[in-house]
Amino acid sequence: MTIVVIGLGNDLRRDDGIGPTVARAVAPKVGPDVQTVASGGDPVALLELWAGADLTVIVDAVICDPPRPGVVHRLTPAELDAMRAGMFSTHGISLNDAVRLGAVLDRLPRRMVILAVEIADLDDGRGLSPAVGRAVDAVVSAVLSEIGAPSERVV
Repeated sequence: MTIVVIGLGNDLRRDDGIGPTVARAVAPKVGPDVQTVASGGDPVALLELWAGADLTVIVDAVICDPPRPGVVHRLTPAELDAMRAGMFSTHGISLNDAVRLGAVLDRLPRRMVILAVEIADLDDGRGLSPAVGRAVDAVVSAVLSEIGAPSERVV
């Protein structure tokens, strides 16, 4: 089974770094059969990363109105499409648009799960806001649960 974990975001835009932060935290907890990647959201790179995978888990920051920083939404691509009116991507091309492009080009994984973390702070700079920072452990556990990995890897 091919599994890919993608943390979308930009570490230099505060809460937008939640995806890469989670990807880095997941990497040492999984075996070599799970690919973990921090990605800036380039659609071509995403298509290459997830094409043909059995399972892709994506962690991404979303802006909601009203914001509830740290709240995590578990979504399928269809649910992401349905929620787009209340959620806004932090990327030039939204994850939803990248998924649609992947569908048209037949470059999707067999199954995709999106863990969308609500954020509020997109200022320049490193470090997550306290509310989003408190969500990291829960999101890491959610990723490990989705891929069927134990929450703590015994070395």
